[in-house]
Amino acid sequence: MENNVFNETNQVEINIHDEVMAELFLNQVMKDFKKGKILAEIDQSLKNKDKETFLRLTEELQSVS
Repeated sequence: MENNVFNETNQVEINIHDEVMAELFLNQVMKDFKKGKILAEIDQSLKNKDKETFLRLTEELQSVS
C-alpha cells in the first residue's frame, strides 16, 4: 500500500513536469512565430519605405524579444 502511494505521487510529479515542459515549448514556438511574422512585416515596410510602420514594428519586436 505504501509503495502504491509513492508510485502515484511520483506519477503526479512526472505529469506536472511534462505539463510545464509542454507549456514552455508552446510558448517558445508562439514567440518564435510572432517574431518571424514581425520580421517579415519589417522587411515589407523597408521595401515600401514606410518609416512609421517600420518604427512601430521594431518597437513591437523589442517587446517580443
